[in-house]
Amino acid sequence: MAEAEDTNASVWKSDEGISSWLAGVEEREHRYRPQWVLMAQLLPFADDDSFTVLDLGAGTGSAARTILDLYPHSFAILADFSPQMMGEAASVMSAYRDRFEYVEFDMAAGVWPAALPSSVDAVVTSLCVHHLSDERKQGIFKEIFQRLAPGGWYFNFDPVSAEDTLVENTWERTNDRIDPASAQKRHHRTPEEHARYENHVRYIVPLEQQLGYFRAAGFEACDVYWKKLDYVIYGGRKPASN
Repeated sequence: MAEAEDTNASVWKSDEGISSWLAGVEEREHRYRPQWVLMAQLLPFADDDSFTVLDLGAGTGSAARTILDLYPHSFAILADFSPQMMGEAASVMSAYRDRFEYVEFDMAAGVWPAALPSSVDAVVTSLCVHHLSDERKQGIFKEIFQRLAPGGWYFNFDPVSAEDTLVENTWERTNDRIDPASAQKRHHRTPEEHARYENHVRYIVPLEQQLGYFRAAGFEACDVYWKKLDYVIYGGRKPASN
């Protein structure tokens, strides 16, 4: 898939692409909320701790909002490369007032803006790292590691691909059983829906490959903290200073 044209920017920086994404946002919020809650619970903070979390590829802030809800004294920096997406987030994030800020940042470019702090207490990514090439996955993991305070944790929630066709077929069959509409959707995509699907799967790679990049960046306590078929939460800690 990686040889195909990368249409990520045209999808996420177009009114049409954002409108299509927003049409399914309520369903996604319901489906993935348990994973966002788990990511928030995995963070090693007490309920009343004050800390700063960086949510990269934040979109409309689903993961960040979950963390802000669980930790009422936390502060979130939400980074995204789509002005349209950040604009759509204005209403849903308004309830958090002075507990967050948005920063425009293209994870694929690898140039961190000055508005992002050099050190944060925790980092999360949700459903965005799979849009990056293998080179940028490795790069972003190293950059996150550098920006984390000693002892800080990073968790990623994302899809993975299968290395075994039998496993892939099992994932697909089981998902169709869980969601009977999946097969219908898969076989009846419009050209626009197919283009978005191609963009979605282009850079998805197997779990072990991603964990290898993760460990190479320097993280310790690397583990798969949750997995269901092709979706996983993995994470690790930057070693604490001696």
